[in-house]
Amino acid sequence: MSTFLQLNTIFISIIIEALPFVLIGVFISGLIQMFVTEQMIAKIVPKNRVLAVLYGTVIGALFPACECGIIPIVHRLLKKGVPLHAAIPFMLTGPIINPIVLFSTFIAFGNSWQMVWYRGGLAFIIAFVIGLILSFQYKDTQLLDGDEHDHIHEHAKTLWQKFVGTLNHAVEEFFSVGKYLIIGAFIAASMQIFVKTSLLIELGQTKATSSLVMMALAFILSLCSEADAFIAASFRGTFSTSSLVAFLLIGPMVDIKNLLMMLQTFKKKFIVVLILYIIIFVFISSMLV
Repeated sequence: MSTFLQLNTIFISIIIEALPFVLIGVFISGLIQMFVTEQMIAKIVPKNRVLAVLYGTVIGALFPACECGIIPIVHRLLKKGVPLHAAIPFMLTGPIINPIVLFSTFIAFGNSWQMVWYRGGLAFIIAFVIGLILSFQYKDTQLLDGDEHDHIHEHAKTLWQKFVGTLNHAVEEFFSVGKYLIIGAFIAASMQIFVKTSLLIELGQTKATSSLVMMALAFILSLCSEADAFIAASFRGTFSTSSLVAFLLIGPMVDIKNLLMMLQTFKKKFIVVLILYIIIFVFISSMLV
């Protein structure tokens, strides 16, 4: 009975933690659907490959969305014509370099800027490099439905119609994303209950293995990026700084929750390639700390 209560508590806490940011994400997605036209996007995103990747990487700082809430936004941007190599860096940095997450990291590590710089700086570099690679590797959006662009001309509607449309779209997106959030939260809660911390410590004896263990832990725990720094800080006496950096980098980029959401958005082969890039570059970055 106590195990069930623990599982229930962790499951509900993950849902409550993620829900506000999912709501923000689907609402922003609705706003993009109703108010942003392909012409606007074409003007904003640079035509130059490198500048487009840089733009996508930097713009994440302006969106206080976690890794669950950002995928609906990215999906909508891709449908509006944003190139993949600009959208993916935004998806990777948005949950990390936005002011809310960086501030929570600063507080969690005792008002220290070191982890903030490691986290924000390395996330920026990783997202930029991955974006550049993708710009040469893929020419289409890699969306699961194969619809390259959304050609609905929403700008012809009145302001009230657009507002109602935003709410309708947000509700549809919420129920679409919500079921994956619930499944992911249940898996994450189950793993937290049944995987022992002592086992993780035993596995993470060297710098390399400790980083890999903490990366796996971040994936399993599926914490929202606004709260994961406090969990990472609790491991300071057990794991090295490099492994904590790995934990803080990979969790917001890929975990159980957002993997399930990616599976309903992107082609499976692309997801495998993207996750492989994330793992490689996060691991290399943590080794340099």
